[in-house]
Amino acid sequence: MMNNDYFDGQNHQQDNLYQPDGQYIEPIRPTRKKPTAAMKVTALVLVCALVGGICGFGGSVLADRMGLGTATLQESGRTVSEVEIKKVDGQTLMTPAEVYAATVNSAVSINVSSVSTNIFGQKVESASSGSGFIITEDGYIATNHHVVSGASTINVTLYNGDTYPAKLVGSESDYDLAVLKVEAKDLQAVVMGDSASLNVGDSVLAVGNPLGELTFSMSQGIISSCNRAINVDGTPFNMIQVDCSINPGNSGGPLVNLYGETIGIVSAKYSSYSDTAVEGLGFAIPIGDVQALIVDIMENGQVTNKAYLSINAGTMTEQMASQFGIDITEGVFVYSVKDGGAGDKAGLRLGDVITKVEDKKITSMSDLTAAKKNYRAGDTVSMTVYRDGEYITLSVTFDAQPAEEATQQNNQQGQQQMPNFGFDQFGSIYDYFFGRN
Repeated sequence: MMNNDYFDGQNHQQDNLYQPDGQYIEPIRPTRKKPTAAMKVTALVLVCALVGGICGFGGSVLADRMGLGTATLQESGRTVSEVEIKKVDGQTLMTPAEVYAATVNSAVSINVSSVSTNIFGQKVESASSGSGFIITEDGYIATNHHVVSGASTINVTLYNGDTYPAKLVGSESDYDLAVLKVEAKDLQAVVMGDSASLNVGDSVLAVGNPLGELTFSMSQGIISSCNRAINVDGTPFNMIQVDCSINPGNSGGPLVNLYGETIGIVSAKYSSYSDTAVEGLGFAIPIGDVQALIVDIMENGQVTNKAYLSINAGTMTEQMASQFGIDITEGVFVYSVKDGGAGDKAGLRLGDVITKVEDKKITSMSDLTAAKKNYRAGDTVSMTVYRDGEYITLSVTFDAQPAEEATQQNNQQGQQQMPNFGFDQFGSIYDYFFGRN
């Protein structure tokens, strides 16, 4: 009789595989199940947990034996001092942080709402933001003309969060300047600096309201050019060029030096030139160019004694030269002269082409407007005029621009970004292309 060892998975035992009659009986073997995917994943997780636990325990023991405790970071033991708020006296050189602390209470955020009529005759309300700065303790504020042009309501917010409704005292588009008034007292006014003594490379700071949301932000840079002639929406300006970060909403804010003095009014930023994106180009109006005008607006509600020629004129073109049989294509063409006005008294007449004011070459209306900014009513200048094929020189004593015409001009300047070219608006079209001087 033969015996066979059979392992049942639990123990070994002797099994008789033959019946007494000698017939062989096949042993019944247990069925082995193949492991499923879930079983494999479970086993893998258990193995990883076991190995991780062993490694963690071993690492902890090793760290203890090597003297390595909990990870720590080095910290400075320097005592941070608070920024000292210094008084702006024109003598004390400050750090940028000290300049900000000394001047931020003089900066303001300006929020404007306006109502206009769209092409369907519907009233549309819009909102915009800008910056400004306090010029007197009793609430006079300077900003840009374009910030408040066409506004129906103006609100001014101080650094401490106080908000006041503001009244527009007056504005001047030729200088992109406006003065507001809020009913408040004991405000911190800026200290005006000398913009004529600036140098390329001087450090400057701009405080304002970029994007209308990042209120009372400061950016730092240097002066890139002291007397940069640029053209903004058809109006020529003499600007301070800076590389401070300046964005929409900064317009009207103060440009200050490291003595905390306000030396300019942030006015424009070129974000592109032709098809080329550019950075680091910001501009500010020199405070020396507009300081007297600010006082004029505060006292009279407008800029008085603006130099005025009492003529209607336009930029000379090749088409006009051909039409009128004139040999030159640059200058300012005189369309009409007001009787008894400055131009009439000087001898200007229809068809004259103004080519120079003193030594400044005049090639367009923009050039003539820029030249007149250097003079006041009553000033006398020499003017070179092309007439009947030759150049002659006239002596012109400027008139004062009438108040109603100054107001009309400011209103038109604010609307020139999208003029109405309807046939029933011929007068507006004429004034858009040809200015009164």
